[in-house]
Amino acid sequence: MATGEQSRVFAPGVRTGLSKVPAVTALFWVTKVLTTGMGETASDYLVRRINPFVAVTLGALAFTAALTLQFGSGRYRPWRYWLAVSMVSVFGTMAADVVHIGFGVPYVVSTIFFAVALAVIFACWYRREHTLSIHSIRTPRRERFYWAAVLCTFALGTAAGDMTASTMHLGYFASGMLFAVVIAIPAVAHWRLGMNSIAAFWFAYVVTRPLGASFADWLGVPASRGGLDLGTGPVTLTLATLIGVLVTYLSVTGADRPVEDAEAAPDTARA
Repeated sequence: MATGEQSRVFAPGVRTGLSKVPAVTALFWVTKVLTTGMGETASDYLVRRINPFVAVTLGALAFTAALTLQFGSGRYRPWRYWLAVSMVSVFGTMAADVVHIGFGVPYVVSTIFFAVALAVIFACWYRREHTLSIHSIRTPRRERFYWAAVLCTFALGTAAGDMTASTMHLGYFASGMLFAVVIAIPAVAHWRLGMNSIAAFWFAYVVTRPLGASFADWLGVPASRGGLDLGTGPVTLTLATLIGVLVTYLSVTGADRPVEDAEAAPDTARA
């Protein structure tokens, strides 16, 4: 689901540069779903194999390092961007799990909390920049808003997926099927009903998290928890390998390279 060119917005007086995020193609969504599944099983594997406090600390350090690399780049580079997304996935999962397991907050409450937090981020972002379009991520401030929103979508999606699987007792496979249907809503609404492209993008972006995580959990967890018992370690390794293959392909072919307009100039059009 690609957001249209009409969504590209620049505030007057803001210096623009090269885009820091990829073009939204089919491969974007495939890679995104793979990172969500990998983050879920990697987090589960780490917190069960080593001390949870150490695991969360390592996740935070990896998350910080990946974002530092991403912010240090002057333009979109596939391996830096998708490394950052992957580490956000791992740390976002841990953050949501800490809220539930560490503090005993029910999944319903944490889902509502992260939904409100995401709404606040979007409100602040729009108030300062007058757009939520990913085509406009060309300044440091917009990039900070973007990654804050991305992190919150991962935490929200994790809590929502766990809520349907555990609190609502759907199980992982049924939850995955549910979110496979839900993610079609913004696609159809944008295609047939004229839903705003930016709203459709972020709707789908949030849903990719519980979609990928639910199926990854189903593959990895024991049969006693409703899974196929392939192991969270092997599932993590397999998904990480697939992500590596796709990112290598994108790096070599430039298939998701952002379209850089020659007129990278202020534009007062609103989405």
